[in-house]
Amino acid sequence: MENSSNKLIPASTVLVIRDGLDDIEVFMVVRHHQIDFASGALVFPGGKVDESDLNPEIRRYIFAEKKISDEELSYKIAGIRECYEEADVLFAYEQNEKEIIPSERLEKLAKWREEFNNKKGSMFDFAVKENIKFNLDNLIPFAHWITPKMMPKRFDTYFYLAEAPRDHIGKHDGKESVDSIWISPKQALEDCLSEKRTIIFPTRMNLEKLSKFRTVKEALEEVKKETVITVEPKIEKNEDGVFLTIPENAGYGLIKEPIENLK
Repeated sequence: MENSSNKLIPASTVLVIRDGLDDIEVFMVVRHHQIDFASGALVFPGGKVDESDLNPEIRRYIFAEKKISDEELSYKIAGIRECYEEADVLFAYEQNEKEIIPSERLEKLAKWREEFNNKKGSMFDFAVKENIKFNLDNLIPFAHWITPKMMPKRFDTYFYLAEAPRDHIGKHDGKESVDSIWISPKQALEDCLSEKRTIIFPTRMNLEKLSKFRTVKEALEEVKKETVITVEPKIEKNEDGVFLTIPENAGYGLIKEPIENLK
């Protein structure tokens, strides 16, 4: 039986992507140095699923081609909320429309970012009061990671891939995140290797996975074809040292990461 202090925390992360001049780009934020998890690191927008994200009444304010479970609903609602809160990118329509809301409307909704940052607002209230609906289909399942059992704080995290709405330029919140950047996965990985930026292991692995694609169209088409394999890193010891390994069929190749390299 799992120790309650080591219980899995459901969380969502969104890789918001756009086409750059020469390569695909992803929106990333720098975590505040006083945050207890991944402080100072370059990460994708994301966070834990809040209790209010589990509200089944929110189904009246969503768009989804296929029926989804309450669990998947809560993860996707959390992903949309965190993306809006941390990146100012909102995957939502006006009621009775099928186009992502434009930047002019996004600016008028700015007070809700503050509400979410202060833990005062809920996505249900947001939808009801602003007469909007959230497009769950914008979030494409990309990866599923579970923190290893030996860690004191464990997350059950779904990663989603989402194309940035055309005129949503992205902006960090200035609270949980203190900076932001549109960056190619290859450049982010080079910055990590040169120690210009701090990037934790799961983020680095998903940058590696994303770096296989050159355009948004290619990324979305290929990822939709893939089956997401759950990754729960394991410790492996041999005469060469101690390594962290992940399933080879999860889309990252054969990974044996020396423990001393982990951030």
